[in-house]
Amino acid sequence: MMNSNYYLKSIAFLFVGLLFVGCSDDDDSSSDDDNSQIVNTVMNSVQSGDWVITEFVDSGQDETNHFNDYVFTFSSGGDLTATGNSDTVTGTWSVTYDDSSDDDSPDDDDDIDFNILFNVSEASDFEDLNDDWDIVSYSTTKIELIDISGGNGGTDYLTFEKN
Repeated sequence: MMNSNYYLKSIAFLFVGLLFVGCSDDDDSSSDDDNSQIVNTVMNSVQSGDWVITEFVDSGQDETNHFNDYVFTFSSGGDLTATGNSDTVTGTWSVTYDDSSDDDSPDDDDDIDFNILFNVSEASDFEDLNDDWDIVSYSTTKIELIDISGGNGGTDYLTFEKN
């Protein structure tokens, strides 16, 4: 009888041990590959041609008209140029994968950021574009972005379309 209990306990212990070894919650290699592919696709798309802002909503306020006359060019070196109104505004841009999910729902760990930074004063309309925007959707002709403000909790929307 004692021999039978020993075998049952050994089998149970072995089974539990296999559960711990066989399970991993950190098996995201395919997810990382997908994210890298999205980053590359968005970067390649945006570097092709000129873009215009077709929507900019700042915490519920439609401010698209602030950028009506501007054409945006995203260079392969990360330089960003907005030309219009006898004016040229320069900055930088990038697309990155960031798993911090600062703007996403708590259960969403895929965070592709479209980063925009114009070196302008706080009073400039372009200051409102400076952020690490989350990509809502993208194609070769349209990129929709969202940002949930950490300060006031407002939601901003930005859409670029190929000119």
